[in-house]
Amino acid sequence: MSTQPRVSSAIRVQSRHGLGVLCGIGAGVWLGAAEAPTKLVNAGLSPYAISLCMVAGVFTARWSVPTLLKGTRAVFRDLRRNRQLLPFAILAGMLWAVANTLTVFAIRDVGLTIAFPLWNTNSLVGILWGRLLFGELKGASRANVAKVVLGTVAIVAAAVMLGFSTMTLGGTHAAHAVDGILAALGASLLWGSMYIPYRKAYLSGMNPLSFVTVFTVGELVTMLALVLAFDGGVHAAVFHSPAVMPMLFWLFLGGFVWVVGDLFQQYATKYLGIGRGIPLSNTNQLWGLAWGALVFGELAHANTSHRLLVVGGSLAMIAGALAVSTAVATERETASTQEAIERECERYGLHHEQVVDAFNGGAAAASENRREWWDWLILACAAAVFVALAVKARVPALAMHYGWAAVLTAVLVVSAVVCAVGLHRRTRFA
Repeated sequence: MSTQPRVSSAIRVQSRHGLGVLCGIGAGVWLGAAEAPTKLVNAGLSPYAISLCMVAGVFTARWSVPTLLKGTRAVFRDLRRNRQLLPFAILAGMLWAVANTLTVFAIRDVGLTIAFPLWNTNSLVGILWGRLLFGELKGASRANVAKVVLGTVAIVAAAVMLGFSTMTLGGTHAAHAVDGILAALGASLLWGSMYIPYRKAYLSGMNPLSFVTVFTVGELVTMLALVLAFDGGVHAAVFHSPAVMPMLFWLFLGGFVWVVGDLFQQYATKYLGIGRGIPLSNTNQLWGLAWGALVFGELAHANTSHRLLVVGGSLAMIAGALAVSTAVATERETASTQEAIERECERYGLHHEQVVDAFNGGAAAASENRREWWDWLILACAAAVFVALAVKARVPALAMHYGWAAVLTAVLVVSAVVCAVGLHRRTRFA
């Protein structure tokens, strides 16, 4: 009699793990492409201006995508149920805004190919927070612990390799290599800590689509504050320069791409946890390398040893991330997750069965999809913004390989369709 619930629970864990892995891979593809528009820093825009414009695109996408998938009624119903999590979502958005600005500085100083692996050490930070705050890996099997530890060692080794490779880099990056490394590592620390509110929200039964709508408030307010404080205040070029308008479409597009990747990443974090979800989504290193090297030619003038360091470090980091992510939770580890859910329910007076159903993407959580007339108005306004910016856009004066850009764009579309179909069939985006 007692074996049936155990079998059912094991199947549920395996299904949830598979969905999380799918979303983590999709997140890697989209997050890898999202940083490509920040190459516009080489076209004369300040890092603050680029980050603010991307956040504006993020703001537009974060309200339109959830509206398309669930409708505003479901989103605001979820927010009312989880009022206690609103400050955490805003804080997460603030951390993201500062981290994203640091990545722009890092790209400017050491290039996209090098900066990506360095800030992807956020997986180490995430693993630490997941274990300390949410009991992840508590009760894990020796095999799973070995995968996490060995994967972590591989990630650290890869970061060291890539850090040393920048020191031998010639050209404009060499003089600012240390600044770029510090900026990338600062982004890593902030992005790793940003997942604490993520995990807390999903253990409380909050829907990722609801969480991101509040998340974006913290992003936008923080970026406005950074521009006003460090980039010229109300006289900043981003508000007045005619050179900004032709670039807005590309930066808004980068923000939109990042939102899609982040949504997949949030579902990966929900179904896998911080310690597994972040490393898997950090396969964006591979796609960042592809965009930097194939589209923008960042390795065109590198010598053989430099290329070997970059490729070897990238492969080591990816292997480490995959080792961590393939550690499927055991029954004892799953029990520690349930304990974390119970703590959240007790702390905030939540209904335990409803929270568990929402966490598992159950029928009750998936049945709330409904759209009203104003939802379609929101979507029309968002589309109009992108169309208006596209009309005024111009192709940046950057050396690009358009054939490779088309190939990588096709990969983006295919990965989004596969992940979206999986989420819809399994949870209706719950």
